[in-house]
Amino acid sequence: MGMGEVKETETYRERIARRAAMEVEDGMIINLGIGIPTMVADFIPSDVRVMFHAENGIMGTGPSPKKGEENPMLCNAGGFPVTLATGASFFDSATAFAIIRRGLLDMTILGVLEVSQSGDIANWIVPGKRVPGMGGAMELAQKAKKVMVVTTHLDKNGRSKIVRECSLPLTAKGAADWIITDMAVMQVMPDGLYLREVMYPYCVADVIGATEAELKMDGEVGVFR
Repeated sequence: MGMGEVKETETYRERIARRAAMEVEDGMIINLGIGIPTMVADFIPSDVRVMFHAENGIMGTGPSPKKGEENPMLCNAGGFPVTLATGASFFDSATAFAIIRRGLLDMTILGVLEVSQSGDIANWIVPGKRVPGMGGAMELAQKAKKVMVVTTHLDKNGRSKIVRECSLPLTAKGAADWIITDMAVMQVMPDGLYLREVMYPYCVADVIGATEAELKMDGEVGVFR
């Protein structure tokens, strides 16, 4: 799906996932984080062949199953039901992490609590709150060839999640390449964070006003619908 007409029933989460799916290339091996990243699989065009990797030991997860067709024995690393693509394979978690640490993943798509203008990612803990563990985020953010962050632009308190410097414990430093939110598409470059697109109906001024990080522009900013 391209920059076509907005579906009236499309949620902001679906729009983020749809835009992220446009960065997926034929033949890629990709790991999807929990939440919005998982939804990206539902927007991959049928002529784009990719293999989705899961830390719990699957290579080749497919789109989310239809309601009532879930297999209780088949889930991703977050425990959510998945389907299998043609050619899928299973292996133990140690092999799954070896694939990550060897740098064999073409892309990982992660959610965040904060991401800085230099690409620092914080997504595994809020101090003082209990968490089940850091999962594979640290390995994924450091070892994947391309790291894409998908997130809401603001947190539940209305504060920017796109910041100059992260205040939360880091998952990885300088790891993010692209950031896609419900307001904008941004690219992390060696000299700063560049605004590439705004999400309709927002404008450039809206995005700048909602972003703590310094945004740069070096040409026309597109509009994603």
